[in-house]
Amino acid sequence: MTHGYTHLTSRTGDVVTKQYRGPDAATGCAREVAALHAVAGVLPVPRVIATGPAWLQTTLADGVHGQDLIAAGLAGSVLAACGRMLRKIHQLPVPAALSAPALAPGAVLVHGDYGPNNVLLDPDAHDVTAVLDWEWAHAGDAIDDLAWCEFIIRLHHPADIWALAGFYESYGSRPAWPELHAAIIDRCHSMLDFCRRWQPDGAGVASWTQRLATVRTWTH
Repeated sequence: MTHGYTHLTSRTGDVVTKQYRGPDAATGCAREVAALHAVAGVLPVPRVIATGPAWLQTTLADGVHGQDLIAAGLAGSVLAACGRMLRKIHQLPVPAALSAPALAPGAVLVHGDYGPNNVLLDPDAHDVTAVLDWEWAHAGDAIDDLAWCEFIIRLHHPADIWALAGFYESYGSRPAWPELHAAIIDRCHSMLDFCRRWQPDGAGVASWTQRLATVRTWTH
């Protein structure tokens, strides 16, 4: 299926199969299953049909991919809807399966890869109809999701950076740029380390090295 970057995702009828790859495949699968079960009925997410050590089958979710809607000129509506949905995610209790033994004060349910890259919306981009790809979910700081959504827009949709104002407005707050920038850099380091553990000489290492260098040049 389109828009997949790390894992292999395919569809047969109304069933979506996701095969996890990389050094943390089984862990990512377990995190996603735990998150999907925890938020089912509260947030719009696919329903788990079956799962294995590093694979997952879910129902097909309705909606249009957020990045496709941005490309269609609806960045403002997409980012506003993303902000409203992220506020709902961060207001939920952190599932026990994703909590550390001692939960840090202020920790929230972090999606871990949040942005228009992992949401489906109605064709007019008014509402999020599904939140996808929870394999990075964990208990952590809300800024992790806020910073990653900003990263996705700045990197993949630079002409639509203006729409981030609506994202933060609908979320309810906007961290200071130095905090956001530091969080983006930290996550890029994590992705670079992930690629080095997976394929030390692979294209991912070069790609994330370049992305990290690009991120360091960003100013508010």
